[in-house]
Amino acid sequence: MERGLFWLPLLALFIGLAWAGWHEYQKVEAYQIWAAQFDRAKYDIYAVLGQKGTEITWGKPTRQAPIAVETFSLQAVNSIQLRVNEQVVDLATPPRKGRTLLEFVGTDRTIAVPFTDPELAAKWGQYLQTLLPSSQSIAFDP
Repeated sequence: MERGLFWLPLLALFIGLAWAGWHEYQKVEAYQIWAAQFDRAKYDIYAVLGQKGTEITWGKPTRQAPIAVETFSLQAVNSIQLRVNEQVVDLATPPRKGRTLLEFVGTDRTIAVPFTDPELAAKWGQYLQTLLPSSQSIAFDP
């Protein structure tokens, strides 16, 4: 009897982990369908991001499809900056950890796209800077 009571919480933990894994798998599957329309795309737990030409689309991933989807043009962006732990950092030397936002600063508004990995956000920022009207060429390989 005691052994059964010992394993019951462990069984509940495994069931919870299986449910969480299935939930995340469905999000990734919905993202893959959504991302097919873009030249480049990224997925993480905070946001999905897609780029086609100079148009950037981003939103929050869900099991059905991304929600709160927003599209903007890089033509309306003046600069791109990387913010880690609420501090602006250099795109060339990002820290390894921290709460990361890739910010698109325009004349009328600033759009902040969350990332889980500062290094990946820096690579996206460097690449997207090359697409800005007055940019210099920086290599990027997603």
